[in-house]
Amino acid sequence: MKITGVILYQYNIPLKAPIAISLGTIDAARNMLVCIETDASLTGWGEGSPFWMIVGETQASGLAAAQDMARLLIGRNPLDIEGCLQAVIRYLPGHPTTRSAFDMALYDLAAKAANMPLYQFLGGANRTLVTDETIYINDPERMADDARRIEANGGEAIKIKVGTTAQADLDRLAMIRQVIRYETPIRLDANQGWDVPTARTVLSKLGDWNVEYCEQPILKSNVPGLRLLRQQTNVPIMADESVFDAVDALRLVREEAVDYLNIKLSKSGGIYEALKINAVAEAANMSCMIGCMSESRLALTANAHFASARQNIRFCDLDACFEHAEDPVLGGIVYDGYLITIPDVPGIGAEIDPIFLANCESVRVA
Repeated sequence: MKITGVILYQYNIPLKAPIAISLGTIDAARNMLVCIETDASLTGWGEGSPFWMIVGETQASGLAAAQDMARLLIGRNPLDIEGCLQAVIRYLPGHPTTRSAFDMALYDLAAKAANMPLYQFLGGANRTLVTDETIYINDPERMADDARRIEANGGEAIKIKVGTTAQADLDRLAMIRQVIRYETPIRLDANQGWDVPTARTVLSKLGDWNVEYCEQPILKSNVPGLRLLRQQTNVPIMADESVFDAVDALRLVREEAVDYLNIKLSKSGGIYEALKINAVAEAANMSCMIGCMSESRLALTANAHFASARQNIRFCDLDACFEHAEDPVLGGIVYDGYLITIPDVPGIGAEIDPIFLANCESVRVA
């Protein structure tokens, strides 16, 4: 089998409302799609969701880099996933989100060629997954209303964006905790918004609030600070922006800096690297979470396949599409409340509606 062409799409999905985290605000999902064509009449689909404030990529920079990546792959065997990805990495060592879209498309193709669902191709089973839902930074009353709605809809855990000032974040959390049952755990995500003293102040007051973890409380480069917070507070610490690849994971494990790792395909460069990150965590007896940026159900389905195939993935944060005003995906992940079902068909099991695609700017590399 050989790659004969690659189609790149500008993939814009409007949001129901702007979403705010400590690093900034986005008003639309400006993603990218990759469709890899072969001489065997098989195609593979991949999606990347570039958060410039986290990965340093934009849709424009990603699509420009994608054209070079596509040229490198023409004529190659798509089943040689490692060879294809190493060729891309040697030429463009950065651009993890763009690379993740190619990675996803290659795995989609390989699973289709093997006539297996992606989770099975990865050596796993179709197991039960449950996602949380995220509340974004807003005034305390609005965030409390969102928490009440999520719990009423059957949410088993609520993820809360924080990372402003200690008092403002504590006010938000106190109001949320007042309106939901204690049995409903909360998960915090500061997106590097605090310094060590602020993080210590907030986390030290949450010991009996049923907080499952705090994700990336401080700057990604401050690994000693993460270790200090882990030692001095009772809230488990999860790394997100601090772990892009397996080298980062190994450092965090060696430094005993965190309790959990958050794996995101759009951050790690795709499934190939995510498998290595999870293997490092597994060897250290450390659980992981599968997270997301602002992907549609196409990439969320691939993320769910990965999580289903690896029992070390303990937490799921696959709620990005809840914020989307449109759903252009055919097939793919299905949500029954917060319970996730993935398709039992070859590959990822999701494609984009041709009518939606017809209105997307595209370029074909052959």
